[in-house]
Amino acid sequence: MRSAAYIVASAFLSVPLTAFAADGEPERITIAHSGSQPSVPGSTQRFTGQVRIDPLFQSKAPSRLSGGLVTFEPGARTAWHTHPLGQTLIVTSGRGWTQQWGQERHEIAAGDVVSIPAGVKHWHGATSTTGMTHIALQEALDSKNVNWLEQVTDEQYRRP
Repeated sequence: MRSAAYIVASAFLSVPLTAFAADGEPERITIAHSGSQPSVPGSTQRFTGQVRIDPLFQSKAPSRLSGGLVTFEPGARTAWHTHPLGQTLIVTSGRGWTQQWGQERHEIAAGDVVSIPAGVKHWHGATSTTGMTHIALQEALDSKNVNWLEQVTDEQYRRP
């Protein structure tokens, strides 16, 4: 004879798990194929040096998460900036640096995961001799996921 726990668990396992959109239609898995969104150069107001941004995905409500693949040539970097809900960087290739305002610069390399808390002023980019690519993940607050500030000076960039 089967136990009541087995019968209850079996009932839950046989229920289809389907999410529905606001219009009542079932949600579907989507795939954004690599290269389906055009690369864009990093703007000179937000970056120093050669930077390429490959958008990966934009947030789709109720999610606030967006992501991009950012490639920095040697010497390239972001301006100082903050994120209202923080940021996670996953370094996929090369070597780079990241620095929090008023703190030491840290080297980052392929396989490293960098967690930047909400509101922390920081920059990140390639080392002076090696390029670096990372996936940048951040959430938006009131439709804004970054607050750009002043450029990182050459002196700040070189200072450990």
